[in-house]
Amino acid sequence: MKPRTRVLIELLAELSTVRPGGRALVALDGVDGAGKTTIARELVDLAEENAGNSWTAPARPVASVGIDGFHHPRAVRHADGTGPETFYRSSYDYNAFLESVVGPFRRGEAIIPSSWDVDADLPVESQPRILPSDCVLLVEGIFLHRPELVDLWDASVWIEVPFEVSVPRGNERFPGRFDADPEDRSNRRYVGGQRLYFAEASPCEKATWVLDNRDLERPALVHRI
Repeated sequence: MKPRTRVLIELLAELSTVRPGGRALVALDGVDGAGKTTIARELVDLAEENAGNSWTAPARPVASVGIDGFHHPRAVRHADGTGPETFYRSSYDYNAFLESVVGPFRRGEAIIPSSWDVDADLPVESQPRILPSDCVLLVEGIFLHRPELVDLWDASVWIEVPFEVSVPRGNERFPGRFDADPEDRSNRRYVGGQRLYFAEASPCEKATWVLDNRDLERPALVHRI
């Protein structure tokens, strides 16, 4: 078994202990390029395999949604400029997220996994998703430990990757648009916004678990509170 798989199975076993017998809402937080979306997908896949292999006890269904499905329109995000402050303060429509995901999930109803297509800058009509009564729902994205969200989670994971690794990794998705140097002007909005978040929310200290993902082949589950 690969070291990465072994660590993710360890994390999956931890997640299975959150609100046993009921629905659990778990944040996967980290900077852009930390690997949140990939980890969420891997955990969902491993949970499906676990249903037949019993790696963890008890086996529980795991699903995921991304906070990126709840962006504000570009006009709102950039209404007060395109600096770090607006990236942190104005990127997401948290009311839509609460109404579409958190409220229905807590009530045992179907969730609506997204409301806005950030690339097209248009609303989307997502099909409702019905989740099992004992589901662990992973919410992956940035800024998830901010003050108005931190109390939503039954547990949370901080994906630890330093900027010198996360910035070039994340910028591979946008060839030629951003420099690999975190301090380059092209990264000011995003790196600066994350630094505002760190100062206000201290996400690493608030997370239930910290997963060091700088080495993709050998991540490490390094901390639990």
